[in-house]
This record gives sequence, structure tokens and C-alpha cells, in this order.
Amino acid sequence: MTFRKISLIKPGGKKGLGFLTDGIPIGLEYIAASIEKDVEAVHIIDLELEKHPFQYFLDITDPDLIGITMSATEHKEGLRLAEIAMKHGVTTVLGGYHPTAIPDELLSHPQVDIVVRGEGEHTMRELVRMGSPEGVFGLSYKDGERIIHNPDRPLIEDLDSLPFPARHLRRHKYRDHMNNKNREYDIVSMSRGCWGRCSFCCEPYMSRRRMRFRSPENIIDELAEIVDFHDGRPMKIFVTDPNFMGDFKIVDRFCDLLEKEKLDIVFSVMTTVDSIAGNPELVKKMCDNGILTYELGFESPNPRDLMEVNKGSNPDNQRKAVKILRDNGANVSGTFVIGLPGQTEEEIKQFPVYAKKIGLANAAFGIATPFPGTDFYDSLDKDGLIFEDDWTKYDEMHSVFKLNLLSPMRLEELESYCMARFWTVNTLLDGARVVHNRISKKISIKYFIEDVFAKLYFIKNAGFDLREHATLEHVNIIMDAIVDAEKEEKNKSIHAHEVLEMSNFLKILGSQTIQIVLNSDSKIISYHIKTNGNNVDRIETISGSKNDASINVHIDLDRAIESFKDNSHFNVMNLFFILKQARDVNDIWNLLRLSAAFTIDIGDSYLKEKLLEIT
Repeated sequence: MTFRKISLIKPGGKKGLGFLTDGIPIGLEYIAASIEKDVEAVHIIDLELEKHPFQYFLDITDPDLIGITMSATEHKEGLRLAEIAMKHGVTTVLGGYHPTAIPDELLSHPQVDIVVRGEGEHTMRELVRMGSPEGVFGLSYKDGERIIHNPDRPLIEDLDSLPFPARHLRRHKYRDHMNNKNREYDIVSMSRGCWGRCSFCCEPYMSRRRMRFRSPENIIDELAEIVDFHDGRPMKIFVTDPNFMGDFKIVDRFCDLLEKEKLDIVFSVMTTVDSIAGNPELVKKMCDNGILTYELGFESPNPRDLMEVNKGSNPDNQRKAVKILRDNGANVSGTFVIGLPGQTEEEIKQFPVYAKKIGLANAAFGIATPFPGTDFYDSLDKDGLIFEDDWTKYDEMHSVFKLNLLSPMRLEELESYCMARFWTVNTLLDGARVVHNRISKKISIKYFIEDVFAKLYFIKNAGFDLREHATLEHVNIIMDAIVDAEKEEKNKSIHAHEVLEMSNFLKILGSQTIQIVLNSDSKIISYHIKTNGNNVDRIETISGSKNDASINVHIDLDRAIESFKDNSHFNVMNLFFILKQARDVNDIWNLLRLSAAFTIDIGDSYLKEKLLEIT
């Protein structure tokens, strides 16, 4: 058997919390770089972005072998693609966390020929050189009716020996899912594995509970290549490492090199609460060198939960870590796990309250999900508590195992509740305040609005599409959460004009009382914004609505939900819809002033950005 033309495939349609970090297929780019010299052609096909169907690429690339990377939620789609490839006469190889965990199940399907377990670079290179899976460490394959598991391949110890990812094979320009302030976007891997022992995490079985590191010098060389690949433009780079601060000396040396090279890069990293809490001086050095966005796994404010999942942290360090990062002007995000055994509804409802209290700028609340291969899965499976065998539901947005205290439907509703109770106007303004403190100037309305819409885009893609079967129920839950959040934050309002540059906006708008009314079914909630031409006097949320507003904007949430489903965007027709609500000429005039204030302010910010780019 000869493998000369290889196509590496990333399936499309991934949803759930994995959406945020699921962008550039760097794993496939590493494999492509490792086999490129041994084959006639290698292609990377990202079906998340391609407009043509998979069959089209089979026809134009005519591969001997396709490699499909898969997560649990891509189980069905990966098998569908493999079936199409099988009918085309192509050898199919599946790899990634999910195939590594369940090779037997995947190989039971006739369209799957080979499964790569663990790291794929050396395994795939040996496979294409040998032309057969026989004897290749790290492979599982079929020999007639038998499934054969070759011995595990040793972990790659010298990560510097790997060629840099084959970015030149990209067919698309990638963008960050969140607001990247007009920076080019890319990702980089600086280490592999994690020292952690979290029972729900896939990393321990993938990397055998070990960490390996690239040298800082090797990383800097790749960063220089990335900057050159993007024609020297300012960059935002997401670091894929599950624990960026796994070796403090390496991070310190990396910061020294960043300071020397003076690259125009801002970094987003994932690390642990304890690493931040125990190293405030190193954190300051990281922030001073552009490492400014941090995602921390909090999981829960409850010590019982942290012990249950072997987290090895505590609430005191959680609060300390967030304060250290905020004091250094960093953007702090946190992830929480709801639906762990023993959690009550009352406890879960306090998660977003806690997240805001300690100062998180962003938070995600995922439903506890037992991924195959983890200790969490093994424990639940042993007790017969896992009831869902549809892998596409393993997205951290659906309940897949039995709980004594909460039904699956209620748990999914509580996930929506937590998101809505966290993402309040105060939370958004607090995030702007952190940026304001870091750069010592106010944030433009344009930047603030872009940030809000980026978060809405994430919420939509990370979970909204998964809740279409119960849209109205979840909208009502969201309305309840907004009311509860208002009771909690009533006396904690942040003055918008203190963190946002809105002097021109307020002058044009003048003294107004703006009322934004959200209605769904029989529930009505209103946001009241009082301006005086110079300042924003107050922003408050109330149940129901008032009759004293000079500008009224009514939003039918059911209609808005439909536009989300259709991927509709705000357009001129939306403005006409708002104008139709005006009661008299003064109402129309005030609405037009509001529109003009936004248009002029945002247009001014846009022109300033373009002038900066030119100069």
C-alpha cells in the first residue's frame, strides 16, 4: 500500500463550549509539517469554513489517505465523512482526543480503517513511510474481523525537534471568536500536557499526566515566523497549552526574550489559579510583555466540589488570583462546572454571583460532562449513571448522566440562567474599567459595542443553537436571571461615562431618559438609562416598564431569537421598526438623535483607527 497524496480534514459544525477554542486546526498543521517531505501532496481541509462539500475535495485532491481529527461532538460527522471517503476508495484514519479514548468503538464501523492514539506527528510519518499500520506504534487497526492495538508510542520528549506547523497550507484567514481589536489572529503551542489531576479533563490520559516544554528560544523563532506570515501586522495569539505556567523558569525566560524582541503581539493563555496566586511578580512581568488575557478553571466556589474533581485549589486562591490579574490590567475569564454530583439548584444559582463578586470579566458555565477516557467517566459508567450514548450531546451544554437532585432539563435551564445572571450591564462596564485602568484612558463606544457583540456571538455559537427545542423556556429563564441580577446589583452601578469615552455622544444626545424594553411571552423587563448631556446619571433594570421615557426601544425577544436562528443582522429595517414605536414628533426626533449620536461617535472612532493604521 502506498500513501502519496494525503488530505487532513477538520469536520464542520462544532458547537458547545469547545467552540471558543476551536479555530485554527494546529494539530493538523503539525502533522502536515511532519509528513510533507515524505509525500507528493498534503492538503488541509477545514470544513468549518469551506463552501464546497467534502466530495468536491475528494474529487480535486484524489487522496490515497484522509486523516480526520475528531472531538466527541464531531463523532457522527467524522463517521459520515469517513463513509464518503471509503466509497471513494480512500484509507481512513481518525485521530484526536475522542478516537484515542474509544478506538474499539470507532473501528467497529466499516468506514474506519485506522485510529491514531495520542500524538500524531511521528505516528503518521511512520505510517506514510511504511504504507501499512502493521507494527506502527500508536496505531489501532483492523485485520479482517480482528481489531489490533499496536503498543503505545512514547511521548515526544524533544518538542523543539518538531517542525513548525504548516501555516502555508491554510486556505482561509482565521479570526478570533472574541473581539481582537483589528489584530491578525493565530495560535501557538508552547508545551504539551498538564500537571493537574482534574477527574473530568481529557489531558491526563492524552499526555499520561506529564508536561513537556519547548525552549523559549524555539518559541520566539516560531513567533517571528508567524509575524512574517502575517506580513508584520499586529498580532493576537492564543496559546493552546492547558497550563501555560507549568514551568515558571521557562515563562520568565520567555518574557525576557519578548521584552528584547519587542514584537507587537498580545497573548491569550490558559493556566491555573494557584500558579497565578503564588507568583504575583511573574504575573506582572507577563502582563508587561503582552500576556494580557487569562482563562482560569475555577470549576466551583465550593471546596467540596473542588475536592470531588481533584482540582487541588481553594476559593482563597481564586480570589487572590483574580485580584493579581486585575491589578495588572489583565482580562480574566473563568470556567465553572455545574451539575456535579451533590450540587443543588440554590448553589448553582450562586455561581455567577460569585464570579462577579471576585471580579471576572468573562465567565462560562459548562454542564459537567464525562468524556470517555477520564476518571469522571469511568466512575459514573461503573455505577451505571450515564444514560446518553449520543456523543454529539457531549458538548458541556447537555446533561448526559443521572443526578439525584436535578433533572437533565432543569440543569440545562440553569446553564442559561447562570450565563444571563453573569452577563449584566455592570459586568460589561466592569470589563471596560479594567481595560481603562491598564491603558489609562477611556474606552470608545465603538470598542465597547464590538466587545458586547463578540460576547453575544460566542453565546449564540456556544450554546444557543443547541437549545432550539426549548427556546421559549430558556428565554423565560433568562428573564428570571436578569431580574435576580438586578436585585443583587441595585446599589452597585458603574457610571458608564467614567470608563467609556462618550462626551461627543452625550452632547449630541442631550438630556434623555432612554427605556429599552425586553418582552417575551407575558414577561417584561426594562433598562432605564438617564443622561444629562455630560454624564450618564444612572442605568437601572426593572421589572415591567415606565411611562416617563423620552426614548423608547421595544425588543421582542421571540422575534430577536428568530433572527438569531436565521443569522440575521441589525439593518435599516430594524431602525424603521424602532421608529414605528414613536408616539409623536418629539419621540421621532429623540430617536433620530440617538441614532445620530451612535453613528457620529462610532464613525469618528473608525476614522481615528484608520489614521493610526496609515501612520
